[in-house]
Amino acid sequence: MSRTLLAARAGLGRTTVHEALRADGNVPSAETVAALATALGLPETQRRELLELRRTAADLGTVPETAPGRPIRTWDPHVLEVHPAGTADGSPQTQPGYVRRAHDEVLANAVHAAQNGHSRMLVLVGSSSTGKTRACWEAVQPLSDSGWRLWHPVDPTRSEAAITGIGRVGPRTVLWLNEAQHYLGNPKTGEHIAAALHTLLNNPDRAPVLVLGTLWPEYADRYATLPEPHGTDPHSRVRELLAYRTLTVPDTFPRTALAAAEALAGAGDELLAAALTRAAAHGRLAQELAGAPELLRRFEHGAPRTRALLKAAMDARRLGVGLHQPQDFLVTAATGYLDDHEWEELPTDWGEAALADTTRRVHGKLAPLRRIDPRRAHRPLGRPVPGTQAGLPEEAGATSSSSFRLADYLDQHGRAIRWRLCPPASFWWAAYAHLDSPDDLDRLAEAAQDRYRMEWASMLRDRAAHLRAGEAPTGAAQDKEQGGAPRRPDGSQPTTPTRFSGPRWRVCGPRPKAGKAPRSSTGRPPTPDTPLPGPN
Repeated sequence: MSRTLLAARAGLGRTTVHEALRADGNVPSAETVAALATALGLPETQRRELLELRRTAADLGTVPETAPGRPIRTWDPHVLEVHPAGTADGSPQTQPGYVRRAHDEVLANAVHAAQNGHSRMLVLVGSSSTGKTRACWEAVQPLSDSGWRLWHPVDPTRSEAAITGIGRVGPRTVLWLNEAQHYLGNPKTGEHIAAALHTLLNNPDRAPVLVLGTLWPEYADRYATLPEPHGTDPHSRVRELLAYRTLTVPDTFPRTALAAAEALAGAGDELLAAALTRAAAHGRLAQELAGAPELLRRFEHGAPRTRALLKAAMDARRLGVGLHQPQDFLVTAATGYLDDHEWEELPTDWGEAALADTTRRVHGKLAPLRRIDPRRAHRPLGRPVPGTQAGLPEEAGATSSSSFRLADYLDQHGRAIRWRLCPPASFWWAAYAHLDSPDDLDRLAEAAQDRYRMEWASMLRDRAAHLRAGEAPTGAAQDKEQGGAPRRPDGSQPTTPTRFSGPRWRVCGPRPKAGKAPRSSTGRPPTPDTPLPGPN
């Protein structure tokens, strides 16, 4: 059979067939070998043998033994710093399905050029956890079947590894520069590394190579900024290297990409399905996927004060409190989530320290709690309001304590793991003393009644009624202004311990149907103080 006829039967170009059959040519792709085997009518066993021989030849390639890197197919994406996306229903999963966006097409074009023998470099620029590294990993997968290698210089340090190794990079190698500021921004070696990369990309004897990197926008802006006249220029070679080689990755997914993600979720991708419930409104899907595992780690392994604060916030959300929870409410409520030893070990400023812990950001700019400072209303100037400066609106001198919003992922997690747990007394007290939304208080009163906290339910309902009637400043509001403990609606003032003691966890199922007594796990009707079995 002639090569022309074989090309026609295989549906390949004559040049492709000629290159595949050359003894000194490049290793053909797996698709080319499979098409030729089909055209020749080879049995399945011989077809598999040919594909395995092709893979072996591709792994050996033409790269010198001293060249850095190893076959792409041997790498774990997490070793290359692709953020893990957490677990679904407690079962570890490597990565959710991948959703392509516009920048993936540009990456694919660079990979295609590399497959055709041309060296290329692209640096993806975007905020934390927007999908930059995952996009690079998905882009190089077609090169894996062609026997390409990948080198990630990290040992002994990133810059030292790059300086000593770039000169030995051979053809058909992906040079992986994730967090490229560690290479290009080093004050001692950054310019040398940029010069070595320039030489590598422009040396035909070492082609093709593909250099992929990622950067945050602030670093890309720093390297691109021209120096002042007669000033030093610490990034001249880096600026030259990155010119026309950067690619922006947006923070959000467009509607078409979200629709593709929903299709994958509908087909059974549990990680995407869970993330979409949080990201459908704002489109920051990659951040939700990358940040979730770290949020969970911060909750499960945080200091007792941090866990107490987050448990209080979780319980507030699942029992009906709105998105924004006042600082005083959270700190007061958290005291009952600490055992005696934890309480005794706390410093005097533990509340501020716990809030600082929980507001530190993780991947994707997420935080377990996010501070929400109140916006100041702006009104036309008019007559001065009593108690304010003349000519200024009342809001001009007003201050208000901050509120905090629980991360959506931890909100969902709390509903899943804490649905049987009942908040301690400090939680109900904090709600009565520090929440000012009648709707929130009504929902908490219903929750308290469902959990047989009848006195708290009555107090919360009365507090909500007073707020709706506009009876101010009486009750809790007046007492907070005067620095005392909040009064009950009847005017009496309950004792306010600095920390609530006694059993903290209770059986918290729904109220029993009429005519049936509730049952505990022991089979006896429970009292409000029936503890849950096992540790909390």
